Amino acid sequence: MRKKISAAVIGLGVLGVSVLATGSASSHGYTDSPISRQKLCASGTVTNCGEIQWEPQSVEGPKGFPASGPADGKICAGGNSRFAQLDDPRGGQWPATRVSSGSYTFRWQFTAAHATTDFRYYITKNGWNSGRPLTRAALDTTPFLTVPYNGQRPPSTLSHSGTIPSGKTGRHIILAVWTIADTGNAFYACSDVTF
Repeated sequence: MRKKISAAVIGLGVLGVSVLATGSASSHGYTDSPISRQKLCASGTVTNCGEIQWEPQSVEGPKGFPASGPADGKICAGGNSRFAQLDDPRGGQWPATRVSSGSYTFRWQFTAAHATTDFRYYITKNGWNSGRPLTRAALDTTPFLTVPYNGQRPPSTLSHSGTIPSGKTGRHIILAVWTIADTGNAFYACSDVTF
């Protein structure tokens, strides 16, 4: 009897350490301005999205973008194969938010807060191919907006004011990256926009 209780206690301890080690269950978020692909799927605006329709806040992958992080072609899903539908360019037909160069307010929605290093925003280059999955070569890999967050935890909604670069025309993707301070991960959100 004593051996069974000891085994149960050890098993529960291993389970508890495993849950604590993942860290990601308590930290999720996505952009809704401009609206991200995951939010379009969750709202039902875009269909045939797979699991992301129930978990728009869960696009989490390795941090360190663009030097590391998700592989090319898997950036919009954060390298997470469960959400591969986000990487499908759908023939360049994702609904796009109309934007202009200049001042813009970007907004994140969080289902749970996490200690944050920063938020970074990237945009595709003119002439990129909207019919192919997103790659680093398609992006200006220097963020056009970086918002340091110094380890703080964001509220349930957080807005950043920034300037969308000039000289952009047609369809583009804005990639928002939320870098977590105390894990090896970041959250990724691709928003299709048109100028």
